[in-house]
Amino acid sequence: MAILQPDPSFYPSPRMAMKAPPETLSYVATFDPARKVPDQLAVVDVDPKSTTYSQIVGRVEMPNAGDELHHFGWNACSSCLCPNAPHPHTERRYLIVPGLRSSRMHIIDTKPDPKNPKIVRVIEPEEIAEKAGYTRPHTIHCGPEGIYVAALADPDGNKPGGIFLMDHENFDIRGQWEIDRGSQEFSYDFWWHLGHDTLVTSEWGTPDMFEEGLVPEILLGSKYGRKLHFWDLHERKHLQEIDFGEEHQLVFELRPAHDPRKAYGFVNCVISLKDLSASIWTWYKDGDKWAVKKVIEIPAEPADPDDLPPMLKGFSAVPPLVTDIDLSMDDKFLYVACFGTGDLHQYDVSDPFNPKLTGKVRIGGIVSKATHPKARNGALNGAPQMVEISRDGRRVYFTNSLYGAIDEQFYPEGIDGWMVKLDADPNGGISFDENFFIEWPGPHRPHQVRLEGGDCSSDSYCYP
Repeated sequence: MAILQPDPSFYPSPRMAMKAPPETLSYVATFDPARKVPDQLAVVDVDPKSTTYSQIVGRVEMPNAGDELHHFGWNACSSCLCPNAPHPHTERRYLIVPGLRSSRMHIIDTKPDPKNPKIVRVIEPEEIAEKAGYTRPHTIHCGPEGIYVAALADPDGNKPGGIFLMDHENFDIRGQWEIDRGSQEFSYDFWWHLGHDTLVTSEWGTPDMFEEGLVPEILLGSKYGRKLHFWDLHERKHLQEIDFGEEHQLVFELRPAHDPRKAYGFVNCVISLKDLSASIWTWYKDGDKWAVKKVIEIPAEPADPDDLPPMLKGFSAVPPLVTDIDLSMDDKFLYVACFGTGDLHQYDVSDPFNPKLTGKVRIGGIVSKATHPKARNGALNGAPQMVEISRDGRRVYFTNSLYGAIDEQFYPEGIDGWMVKLDADPNGGISFDENFFIEWPGPHRPHQVRLEGGDCSSDSYCYP
């Protein structure tokens, strides 16, 4: 008699996930900034024993041009093993790949041949708007009840954005997640503390505020997102709002502790209007409320205005522009990507209120244009942007493009795409894998990376 078994890539705890086999493939969302040819999902060989290591070994072309593939995720993950999950035997098989500009969603089957995934369903924007009441899908997370999707706008492209749910297996849209949204209007990232029945959301803005690039008047007027929102995960009700204040703009990426007993996480603020610095904040449970504390501040670097793009000439400085962060599975190391200066920082956050810098590399950057040992071009542009960490914490991957229209504001010459890998010491310290550098073939630019079998920003856990 056949016995159903959970997907072998599901792990009950982050401790067990760290013992998973090393990934051999990664999937990378790529887009054409000119929107003339279809975007692609690329497959990259990340197995050092392979003859095609550090090469693109497969591609899936989208059926339309102009999607602007951005963030994507799996249909199912380790959260399916939670006690309240009704489907522990769902398979991690499909990638849910939305177009941020088009509002179109692509369902991509990675089996039976993981190097040659296939599109099995396309959900058009009209269906999403009708069934979910949202457009501009941005972030995908697999949860115990289904696939959660954060969207940035309502059907008309206005406030409020929010979250909707999809079925794990047939990908039908179930509907809007919020029962009571309270004061929340802007949407961006979201994640949860499953052990504390809490969902957290952050903010960006509506499409008219970013689609043609950051708007200086909106930025200097402190009208981009700057708040965190805390929700009752099961009752789907807004509980609390924390405003970071007018100085802080673009409170973005949420990285909660993986250990479900820990009621804290990290979020980045891209820019301070006071001095162009960037910052990392810890959110944490304080009695029966949530609170935040700034724990890292990264200053801007003085620069010759002649070396700066028009948007920055008047400031005579390069802002770090922290646009992504990622947390290792053991909650020990936080990685911080600086899209302005070209730095990738590693911090020991064993004490989440007292981080310590333990490693740093520089590649690209608005002024520095730092190179890589394997790069043929001695002056690289773009900078560390989307970051992903292997489950065992030993490998860190990142790409160099943020968003088509915003790329050009900071790199007016246009970004030549690349993807790199770092080796991470378990005791702290990072260095380039000198054999891993992909000069991305145009016209596409690489954005988010997902690793075969899961990674440090794909899964959540109910057991410590």
